[in-house]
Amino acid sequence: MYWYEGRRRAAGTFASKADAYVRLAKIESDVRGGTWIDPEAGELTVSRYANMWLDNRTDLAVRTRELYRYILDRHVFPDLGPVTLAKLAPARIRVWHSSIAKDHPATAAKAYRLLSTIMRTAVIDGLIASTPCKIDGAGAERSVERPIATINEVVALEQAMPDHLRLLVPLATWCQLRRGEILGLRRRDIDVSNGVLHVVQSRTFGMDGVSVTKQPKTAAGNRSLAVPEFLMTAIVDHLKRHVGRDPDALVFNGRAGKSLTRDALQGVWEKAREEVGRPDLRLHDLRHTGLTFAASTGATTVELMHRAGHASAAASMRYQHAIRDRDRLIADALQNMARPGESV
Repeated sequence: MYWYEGRRRAAGTFASKADAYVRLAKIESDVRGGTWIDPEAGELTVSRYANMWLDNRTDLAVRTRELYRYILDRHVFPDLGPVTLAKLAPARIRVWHSSIAKDHPATAAKAYRLLSTIMRTAVIDGLIASTPCKIDGAGAERSVERPIATINEVVALEQAMPDHLRLLVPLATWCQLRRGEILGLRRRDIDVSNGVLHVVQSRTFGMDGVSVTKQPKTAAGNRSLAVPEFLMTAIVDHLKRHVGRDPDALVFNGRAGKSLTRDALQGVWEKAREEVGRPDLRLHDLRHTGLTFAASTGATTVELMHRAGHASAAASMRYQHAIRDRDRLIADALQNMARPGESV
C-alpha cells in the first residue's frame, strides 16, 4: 500500500515481497518525478471522456463541432465508446481503423485524427501515460483528384442555372471562391469602381439545414480579389436585377427574395450539371477548375494561394504588396482566357 494526496492506495498483488517493494519504489519514483498516472483515472470510458472533451472545446466553429459529433457518434463510439482509456490499446485501435478504412479510407483518416487529438489531450490531463494512437500515416487522407470542367462546360453550366443564381458559376470558376464565400457575399463586398471583390465572411449550412454566417478561418481567407472585366460586368447586372439596395443585402437569395436554402441550391445545381452532361461535377469543382485555369496563366504558387485563400497569415502579409499588383494581371489573363478578343 502507499499514500497519495491523502488517500491510501493499493499497489497491486505480487508473488513476493521483493516484487512488491520493486513496484512500490517505481511508484514513489514516478510520484516524485511527476510522471505517475492514477490507475483510477484511466477508468473513464472513451465515450465519456470524448464527450467531455467536445463540450470543453468552445473554440470550435459550428460546422466543425457538428462534424466531430457525427464522427464520434457514427464511427468511434460504436466500437470504442465502452472501452476505458486504460484499456484502449494500440492493437484495438488498429483493428478499429482498418475496419473503417477497408471501405471508407477518407472517413477512417478523419476519425483517426479526431481520436488521436482526444487521446493526446488525455495524456496532457494525466489520465494515460501515452497515446495509444500509434499507426503511422493513419490520419493522412489521400483524396481522389477531383475533375475539372472545360471553358465551354462552364459557360453551359452558367446558362443551365436559374437566372437569379447564374452568377454562382462564374464566381466559383473565375474568382475561385468556395460555396460558402459566394453565399456570404453582400452588396458592400463588391467594389465595382475598382473591379475588386472582398471576401470577409462565409455562409454555410449546418447538418439541420440552418444557415450559419461566420468569419474566414484564417487571415488568408479574408482577402480581396481582382475580378476579370467580363465578370464584373455580369456582377453589376446581377446587382441591379436581383439584389436589394441595402449594403448588407446578400448577393444571392432564393426565388422571390426568400432566403436561399441548402436543398434549393443543391437541387438546381444537380439539375444544371445533368443538363450539360457532367453529373460528376460538384459545385466546389468549379473552384478547382478556376485555380487550374489561373495556374495556366503563369501565376506563382504564392499568387495562387492568395486567390484560393490558402496562405498562412504570415505568408500573406509578407507577399501582400507583390500579390496586389500581380493579382490584377492574373485577372486580366483570366479575362482573355474566358473572353478572347475582348479588350481589357
